[in-house]
Amino acid sequence: MRKAKVLFKNEEAGILIQHDDGSFSFRYHEDWVANTGRQSISLTLPKTEKEFHSKYLFPFFYNMLPEGSNKQVVCKLNRIDREDYFGLLITTAKNDSIGAIRIIKLEN
Repeated sequence: MRKAKVLFKNEEAGILIQHDDGSFSFRYHEDWVANTGRQSISLTLPKTEKEFHSKYLFPFFYNMLPEGSNKQVVCKLNRIDREDYFGLLITTAKNDSIGAIRIIKLEN
């Protein structure tokens, strides 16, 4: 199992998990949901106490991944398998990403 914290405008909104079977889950932190001044990170992941589950990386996060030659370069330089979407996400979205979302790996 691998985990990453999801930051929205540098505030921790929730946790993204890749389970051992390759599936994914995302859950907002309770304080994020309770605060009416904070919005959801995506229209496809509305702010709720329920945990979201998917067999595949959620489209919102998948769309943050590099493509084409950029993906090839990142994978080669960081020794990441091209099909390791979670590994690619935590490598590329930790510092510089489009929009207000950053993904930071959590050590188990």
